[in-house]
Amino acid sequence: MPQTTRIPDVLAAVDLGSNSFHMVVARCAHGQITIVDRLREMVRLAAGLDEHGRLSKEATDRALASLSRFGQRLRDMKAGSVRVVGTNTLRKARRKAGFLERAREVLGHPIEIISGIEEARLIYQGVSQTTPMEQGRRFVVDIGGGSTECIVGDGHEPRILESLYMGCVALSTEYFPEGRVAAKRFERAVVACEVELEPIQVPFRAIGWEHAVGSSGSVRAIGEALREIDPACQEITREGLAELAARLIEAGNVRAAGFETINEERWPVFPGGLAILTAVFNALGIESMKVADGALREGLLYDMVGRMSAEDDARERTVRSMAERFHVDDPQAKRVEHTAVELLRQVEGAWALGDPLAENALRWAARLHEIGLDISHSSHHKHAAYLLEHADMPGFPREEQRLVACLVGSHRRKVALERSEELIPPWHTRALYLIVVLRLAVVLHRGRSRTPLPLIRLTPVGRALELRFPRGWLTEHPLTRADLAQEVDFLKPTGFRLRVF
Repeated sequence: MPQTTRIPDVLAAVDLGSNSFHMVVARCAHGQITIVDRLREMVRLAAGLDEHGRLSKEATDRALASLSRFGQRLRDMKAGSVRVVGTNTLRKARRKAGFLERAREVLGHPIEIISGIEEARLIYQGVSQTTPMEQGRRFVVDIGGGSTECIVGDGHEPRILESLYMGCVALSTEYFPEGRVAAKRFERAVVACEVELEPIQVPFRAIGWEHAVGSSGSVRAIGEALREIDPACQEITREGLAELAARLIEAGNVRAAGFETINEERWPVFPGGLAILTAVFNALGIESMKVADGALREGLLYDMVGRMSAEDDARERTVRSMAERFHVDDPQAKRVEHTAVELLRQVEGAWALGDPLAENALRWAARLHEIGLDISHSSHHKHAAYLLEHADMPGFPREEQRLVACLVGSHRRKVALERSEELIPPWHTRALYLIVVLRLAVVLHRGRSRTPLPLIRLTPVGRALELRFPRGWLTEHPLTRADLAQEVDFLKPTGFRLRVF
């Protein structure tokens, strides 16, 4: 199992949102996180995404300029103390590998693209950890530039999560061009959002909640505007939303409405955020909502702390859950995991696999490599890879999930080289080394024997591998010798030359 890691004194989280980029820097002491610095820049990345899913040069230039400034603050922070995540727009963007590489260079840290469900989980974590605990379930909504996340949870545990393809940038662009607001346009925008919300109405209302909370920029801006109308206003209400919409419609645009609390950068996207929140109130029967201080960034910070304690790492909980759900042979999985890690220790220096993700991905792949057996024995590695690539896996950024799927999909028979080539650097080349290690561990335990393996030496020399056993052991285990002889042939197309002694 992964070891507990010392938690750094200073942590940083960066959220590359569809509308704004945010960074928070925090100190961590005795499990408590204290924010010491915040940076926010309006980038409007979503506005630079064309109909073919390509980011415009102007949008990428704005993004890289912003990240360069963030990078100055993060320059002296070590790997492991910083997490950078991309959300809806980067999920949708095509041909983004070049941008991600340049972004990594200016930031000094890699960027993780997270799924909508993972974004929802992290948002709930940020809200629950920074909001006073109350009895009963909590509903959380977060309106972003490209998506809206809805969650219901108990305490710090989410129970139901959804990510919807509606955000304040796209909605404002479609229904409120140049910031113009009219009654019919606003009504049509709200109805369009209610259509998006329709599939979640029944399950969300069925689970129910006692408290409603909104997070992030759009909700916060709406709350501030309502307090400007009525300084005594403590919550967002259905009546307040209606009055705010009436004022915008009467004025014709956000600027003319004269709200001092809505800054000029938010003018273009404010009507879209208001329409989405109005639809959420309507569809889910909400009467009032508090505004949360925490959001995705804070959720990332707390998740980082959890990752440094194996028991609190959401990824570990997900792997255990999937292994149980698909009836994995746990003793066999642990045998393969142990041997894979022992072999990795012998080659990680020569193959530059010192990154913690290398060992983690190898462990997770070893523990989940047989989940496909619950579907079909034939080509079960392909079934397992499909499940791992497409399932909702809380705690896993997309690239980590794809890396594990890649390893599992090639743990037997032909190595699917095209899978590894599709990964984002540096894993597009490093994944093959991990595949080789996993394959050897699987072959060595093919007999499912409980008898421990002898001391095995794996020596890499470039793309050549020498696998050495104690004298006479292979003679006593002819099936393993035959399996390894077959593995020599399987590895030849990959450029690896395996020699067994």
